[in-house]
Amino acid sequence: MYARIVVDVNAKRVDKLFDYSVPEQLETVVQIGMRVVVPFGPRKIQGYIIELVDADHDKKLKSILHIQDMTPELNEELIALSEWMQTTHIAKRIAILDIMLPRAVKGKYHKVYRLEEPEEISDELYPLFKNQQVRISSLSADNILKLKPYVVSGVVTEDVEVNQQQRVKTQKAVELCDVNIEETLASLRSDKQKDCLLTLADAGVLTLKELKERDFSAAVIAGLEKKGLVRKIDIEDTRDPFAHRLIQSDAKKVLLPEQQAAYDKIRRSIDGEEHRVFLLHGITGSGKTEVYLQTIADVLQQNKTALMLVPEIALTPQMVERFKARFGDEVAVMHSGLSIGERYDEWRKIRSGKARVSVGARSSVFAPFENLGLIIIDEEHEASYKQEDYPRYHARDVAFWRGNYHNCPVILGSATPSLESYARAEKGVYDLLTIKTRANQFPVPTVNVVNMRDELAAGNRSMFSRELTEAINDRIQKGEQIVLFLNRRGHAQFLLCRDCGHVPNCPNCDISLTYHKVTDELKCHYCGHKEYKPLTCPNCDSEHIREMGVGTQKVEELIYQHFEGAKVIRMDNDTTSRKGAHEQLLLKFKNQEANILLGTQMIAKGLDFPNITLVGVLNADTMLNLPDFRSSERTFQLLTQVAGRAGRADKEGHVIIQTYNSEHYAVQYAQNNDYLGFYKEEMTYRKIGKYPPYYYLVNLIFSHADMKEVLLESKHIHQTLLQHLSPSSYVLGPAPCTIARINSQYRFQIIIKFKSEPTLLAALTYLDDYYYEKFVKNKFSLSIDINPQMLM
Repeated sequence: MYARIVVDVNAKRVDKLFDYSVPEQLETVVQIGMRVVVPFGPRKIQGYIIELVDADHDKKLKSILHIQDMTPELNEELIALSEWMQTTHIAKRIAILDIMLPRAVKGKYHKVYRLEEPEEISDELYPLFKNQQVRISSLSADNILKLKPYVVSGVVTEDVEVNQQQRVKTQKAVELCDVNIEETLASLRSDKQKDCLLTLADAGVLTLKELKERDFSAAVIAGLEKKGLVRKIDIEDTRDPFAHRLIQSDAKKVLLPEQQAAYDKIRRSIDGEEHRVFLLHGITGSGKTEVYLQTIADVLQQNKTALMLVPEIALTPQMVERFKARFGDEVAVMHSGLSIGERYDEWRKIRSGKARVSVGARSSVFAPFENLGLIIIDEEHEASYKQEDYPRYHARDVAFWRGNYHNCPVILGSATPSLESYARAEKGVYDLLTIKTRANQFPVPTVNVVNMRDELAAGNRSMFSRELTEAINDRIQKGEQIVLFLNRRGHAQFLLCRDCGHVPNCPNCDISLTYHKVTDELKCHYCGHKEYKPLTCPNCDSEHIREMGVGTQKVEELIYQHFEGAKVIRMDNDTTSRKGAHEQLLLKFKNQEANILLGTQMIAKGLDFPNITLVGVLNADTMLNLPDFRSSERTFQLLTQVAGRAGRADKEGHVIIQTYNSEHYAVQYAQNNDYLGFYKEEMTYRKIGKYPPYYYLVNLIFSHADMKEVLLESKHIHQTLLQHLSPSSYVLGPAPCTIARINSQYRFQIIIKFKSEPTLLAALTYLDDYYYEKFVKNKFSLSIDINPQMLM
């Protein structure tokens, strides 16, 4: 028997299956999907069994050294999915397997010395070896020098130890030995020991911590252990990120007619085990989550599992609360805000079948469920479902593949669906389900648009229009809550010298530095470069250097200056970088510890607080003016979503949007909550510009430290594409990227627009292979983004 294995080496030239013989003693143990340790060249590395062949190989093979698991980490579905993604996403198989599995199971490599002949080594060096080996990194230079002769003579050998990054967490517990309780109790004198024995007889196994809480001291347990009546054991200590939360159970609600109609259609698909895609287009606050919960309950009744995706970590605490209230401990949570250990334990809960529902962000689409009955993608229009780093994938594409594999429905839910999804629903590719009324039967909040040019003409140079100022003061007096939205973090957008016009730029990127007041630093949000804020202009020594533009830090200061009684919670990347910060900040806001929630786009969707009656968009133009064909769509979606945070209970909501482009159609349609109007107008512009959904896109970005090299290679890439594409497709570029230099790398791009190109994938694969070798030789980088979400 031999195994076909993917090795843990993230390199293009070894992106294939390697054959290894299975030792006789392992033949009954090995399974597809297991992690194994194999010899690879002069070293040992981890690998994954992809196939098992019950036959002899025609060549002499190296042998598997040992297995890492008793239960396979990968199931057959995930192995098949990785093969599909390797072809369609132009990515290395090991890179795909890496994103599928939690970081905890990835290989960790340590160089070790193994003691082969213990009797030959000196008494001084022998204590260094525990279990006949020692990690080289733990040895002093002096000890390494002393061990060198033994390495040369073969008494000590150099080897590699392969472990996983995180292990199952355990804690000490106590259990009864096989004893006759009545006879044992009669033989004991100590009442405390008798009580402890009876407690263990009832409970079976108790941790040392639990015994201590029941007032049994370590001496009592030690006494029983000495008499051979109890023994200490290690049991798993599950790291539950929500263990500290008290969540009240929640009963299912009566659905309104539109909700019921949507639920009935999905239910028929679940019962018929059909793979269908439903686009649930429901306005903000229309009760889409209740439809999700009731369809999931049906799936669980059929002994199947369900996968729920949300776009932001900020949404997860609220969504988890609703799901745990309905389904209890059957819910697992998967997102990047958890520690490596917590993620591993939640993942294992799913794999073992203890959890049948998962709630999480993008990467949770790979949760190892065996019998999926339903997949839900909430806020399906969100760009965060696309991974922008290698390997690039969209969670929606993976969800469709898994839905097809399990013959189960996929629900795409949104108040503002992406144009691509709505166009497919119009064509009948997806089933369109519509909910036009709010679950609380209240009308959608009234939306006022304030033209900031008029405010400026009237002498108001403040960040807040007169209407918004009045509304904020009114809500503070009434004890109601406010959400203020600005999609720019930091204190000031940039610094400007008023004498010579100098703006401090990043030395590594073609972008200005953003000022952060908390740390009094200028930061680059692209490469991470930091420097102290200059007191005088670095160019002309003038003292007239001023902060220009406004970020969330500055707005927080201005709120405290302008509004008496204001208590602000700020949510942006700077305040939520710590573990659990999202949850803590939202809990404070829920408990009315603040009356203003100020933040970037992480507060724009999914938040459901009954006391929010006012939403203020401080500058609707930040996304509108981005050089991207989706900027109008993103602006409309963001304005509609953030407006939907107001008036979600029994109080009327009000929204104020501040803009310098009040006539823009995205702002106008958002004011009227008119998705269909926006969809029709935007589709007209997409058709003229030959953009999705009328055309597919591929974005190729190539970069190098030498501009000459980039220009030279861009010619080759351009010519290769022209040879493989038909005349009906368009190749735009090569041209400099919007930000032409990041991290000292000059960046150019080519955009391909096409409808159907059967040979395009082969051309892109060739370019990927060719430029991988170039990258190895001289660090010339090519990234291929199929169906990009951003062209910047």
